[in-house]
Amino acid sequence: MAADKPRIMLRSGVELDFLDPASCDFTIEDIAHGLSMLCRYAGQCRDFYSVAEHCLYVSDAVPEHAFAALMHDAAEAFVGDITRPLKQMLPQYKAIELAVEEAIFIRYGVPRPMPRAVKQADLAVLAAEQAQLMPAGTDRWVRAAGIRPARIRVACMPPAEAKAAFLERFEALHGRTVDRLTEVA
Repeated sequence: MAADKPRIMLRSGVELDFLDPASCDFTIEDIAHGLSMLCRYAGQCRDFYSVAEHCLYVSDAVPEHAFAALMHDAAEAFVGDITRPLKQMLPQYKAIELAVEEAIFIRYGVPRPMPRAVKQADLAVLAAEQAQLMPAGTDRWVRAAGIRPARIRVACMPPAEAKAAFLERFEALHGRTVDRLTEVA
């Protein structure tokens, strides 16, 4: 892998080219692995809380769009979970994230644009997460925005558990069996 190429090696051993993400043979296993190892809130929360677990809660919160909700943050498996204020300052990052998201959504048949109900569920889950995982007062914006927090109890699953739950939910919703890599000790 040349140092000047904008590529990363995925868990499956394939390379993802950020200039052409659709050409990569990434798998749902790569996505689940990345999301389960990625902590939300730039790691600034009470305990480790993965993006994979977050996606599960959003999926549960909007049953009519459960698959789209499960996959709504899938691109973060490859580009990371950058906090919203920082992301606003990085327009090139946002363009790269959008290209990766598009490749994932096309491959797995995720609707585009994302249903509005998914964004609303994402905000409701965010409100509940902040109340449970962040310092007191972090969720003040919820009342001002009129958002009702989702009725969830954040479990802070270990990465292996979150990955397995994500893949199980994917299989149940998408109808595609996942070929899981054997874990290396």
